[in-house]
Amino acid sequence: MWRDAALVAGKDLRIEARSRVATNQVAPFAVLVLVLFGFALDPDRGILVRASAGLFWVAVLFSALLAVQRSFAIEAVDGGSDGLRLLGLDPAGIFLGKAAAVFVELVALELLLTAGVVVLYGVDLGGAGLMVATAAVATLGLAAAGTVYGALSAGLRVRETLLPLLLLPVLAPVLLSATRAWEVALGSSVDDGWRWVQLLGVFAVVYVTFGLVGFGALMEES
Repeated sequence: MWRDAALVAGKDLRIEARSRVATNQVAPFAVLVLVLFGFALDPDRGILVRASAGLFWVAVLFSALLAVQRSFAIEAVDGGSDGLRLLGLDPAGIFLGKAAAVFVELVALELLLTAGVVVLYGVDLGGAGLMVATAAVATLGLAAAGTVYGALSAGLRVRETLLPLLLLPVLAPVLLSATRAWEVALGSSVDDGWRWVQLLGVFAVVYVTFGLVGFGALMEES
């Protein structure tokens, strides 16, 4: 399983490195979302700073949709998904590999967006440990859930429009929990940030487990 996961993740990341879709399309889109939020709320910088955590994770969420769609669009070309099945790769390994590739892309994107929040919104970063832990667990949940629902919608003609309808309601707990935890880390809230990280961990465990167990059936259906 781990060998197959490494093969699939390496394949997806090499394709992205050569095509530069994430660099030329997803990253500019995410930064543009932050810029548009800044224009909308610029008259009141206080609101912009207080809302920065939520705006950051909304931008990450929208970018995750693009990353997941791209991940499965790769397999749609020239019967790539059929090729994976014919190779006899472990379905759990395929799930882990594709989720790992999406995870790496989102982590790189989050680093860029963090710099964007500091530059555009004038946010002072604090609570680095809580921020990093939140980002790691939330990104794992995003990648796992996105890979599950990406496989579910991969074989449908309307997958580009169906995936957001399926995935966005499911990711609402990630958006809420990650935003609350970052608000604590940035000093905008006095809540217990680690409690929200625990909730994110439960979400991530559920979808990683579901993907490991059921990804083979999802691939057959797609």
